[in-house]
Formats: sequence, C-alpha cells, structure tokens
Amino acid sequence: MSFPANLPENVFRQALQFSPSVQRNCPAEVYGDDQSSARFHVTIVHSQDTPPLMPNSAAVSTSAIRLGTRASKLALWQSNWVKSQLETLGHSVELIQIKTEGDVTAGPLAQIGGQGLFTKQLQVALLEEKIDLAVHSLKDLPTEDHPDLTVAAVPPREDTADAFVSNRFAALDELPDKAVIGTGSVRRAAQLKYLRPDLEIRDIRGNVDTRLKKLDNAEFDAIILAAAGLKRLGLERRIAHRFEPEQLLPAVGQGALGLETRKFDIATVSIVRRLSDTDSYHRAFAERSMLKALFAGCLAPVGASTTVAQVGGTSGLTLTGAVLSTDGTERLQTTHTLPLEESIRLGKIVAEQLMEQGADRLLKSVR
Repeated sequence: MSFPANLPENVFRQALQFSPSVQRNCPAEVYGDDQSSARFHVTIVHSQDTPPLMPNSAAVSTSAIRLGTRASKLALWQSNWVKSQLETLGHSVELIQIKTEGDVTAGPLAQIGGQGLFTKQLQVALLEEKIDLAVHSLKDLPTEDHPDLTVAAVPPREDTADAFVSNRFAALDELPDKAVIGTGSVRRAAQLKYLRPDLEIRDIRGNVDTRLKKLDNAEFDAIILAAAGLKRLGLERRIAHRFEPEQLLPAVGQGALGLETRKFDIATVSIVRRLSDTDSYHRAFAERSMLKALFAGCLAPVGASTTVAQVGGTSGLTLTGAVLSTDGTERLQTTHTLPLEESIRLGKIVAEQLMEQGADRLLKSVR
C-alpha cells in the first residue's frame, strides 16, 4: 500500500498502530522516505499462523457508517442487530440493501458455482466505496482473502448446530425408509447419506420461510436448516431435533457473522472491531484456515466443529474436521488442540492430517 507524501503525520501513524499482540506477530515495515520518493510505501507483514489483525486505532468517523446487507429476512435481522450494536456505541448507521447473485439465481448451488454467490456483490460495493461495512453469514464467505478487504470482527457466535425440522417426526432415526429429506447443502447431504443411505435426499432452495412452507405443503418429510437462523428469526419452536457434532458436523463458520470492511479504512475498522468476540473470532478462523488449506470451498462436503476450554490457566482451542465423499460412503475425521491464539496454525494442522488420510482424493470431484 502507498500513502501520499503530504499525508498528515497523525493519519499516517494510525496505519501503523497495532495492539501489543499484533506487534509480536505482525511487524510493520516502512520503505522509502519523503525526500527520495513522492510517496510513503508501507508494507504490513502478517505472520502466516495468526489471523488477520486489525489496527488498534481510536479514530472516530463523523459520518454515518454505510452498512451493506442482503434483503432476505435473516440477512436484515443480522444487519439490524449489528446496526443496533454500533448505535449503542454512539455511531450512526445507514442500511443499504444489495442484491447478490445467490438471491436471483435458481437451481442447486453446487451446480451453478456457488462460491461467493451471496457475498461477491457486497464485496464489490465495499471496494467501490459504496458501503463501509458488509455483514456476511461467515459460512458463505469464501476463504480466499481479497488484499484490500478484511474481516474486522466476528461477534459472539450463535448456535452452530444443524437442525432437524419436521411436522411428523422427532428425529432423523424416526424417518421411515425412503423418506424424503430436503437440504441445499452438499455437506449435509453427504453426512445424511453416511448416516441413513436409505433416505431420498432432494435439493431445496429459498429463504427460511420458503423452505418451511415447502415442508408444510408436504413436499418433504423433513428438512435440515441451521439452528442459528431459526433462532435469530424467532422460529426455534420449529426445531424437532438439534444435531450434535457427532451426528452432523456444522459448516465452517456456521452460526457466525463476519463483519467485513476495507482493510485500510482505519476509522471504520477501529469502530467495528469493538463488536468482535475473541473466542468466536479464533474459532471461526481455525475452521476457515482448515478449509483454505484443504483447497476446498464453502460448498464442499467438509464439516468443522470448535470448542474453547481452559487448560491450566490457558485457553485451548480444539478443532474437529471431517471430509466426506459426496455419496456419503466415505468419511475422514480428525481432531487437534492448540492454544487459542494459534488458530490459523491449528486449521492447517487439521487439514494436513485429513490430507494424509486421503481427503484430496475425496475433494477432487467438487473443486
């Protein structure tokens, strides 16, 4: 990145302010000077084993934060929650609705190339400075980072579990042979086939209300939805059974929000990062690191679950990852624990262990 030579000293220094933990893991180096060059050239060097960390600046924006959001009921709930949290901190927020490709495209996500379908237009709006902040369901956000964007915060995470929803059956094992179950997820479908190869898995698209209506119209015997979405919309009563990770491993980032900003918008980053929860942030980045190291996308048959526990006064982060064949006949799984702050390295280790078991072979068909 470069700055104009006449950039005010206090603004220039804001770009180099990092918290003590960042200074240890993310040194800043300055190249060039104002006498030999027309611009200051600044390179921020990030350790490969730590999550992207944010400037610890006290800069305050005097204008309203333009928050970009999809228009679905769930997306608006999430964005309005973020808006209310920012307003509680004393900031003005303007919601700007943006249609994404996933909102206007029909058909199974895996067949239409679902990477970034629900996030790309929001990221473009950020890069074009039409918005200052985008609120994503983190499970929809591709793991390939844009060099000019950053996930500035991951707020406290909701329930990560998948939910079994049915009007007639209380749990998966109560479904009769050949029962029809709906899901739009390759990951869920593969795990369901692994648990119950007799079931008929059918694709289902649409927002939460649309999917529930299809269930109520008897198009399916049961459907699988994220528990987090149902809870956020006040529909927890529709959950017949909450899957434990031993049954269905959630998607990477499930239940978490990703608050994305322009990386060098110091004022907005410093405001938004106050909404971040340390445990949720490291849990999410461990999972995303694993997915990235597997060279798999957010639509691959990959599941992940993380927990944080205190061990001898230190926070330990445990990651369980699994890769399945799309037909559900094979399942690879491994678990590893490291200190919380080593979340990126933890994800890489779990991915390496899965690769050693043959994950690359299973994932080739969905790359």
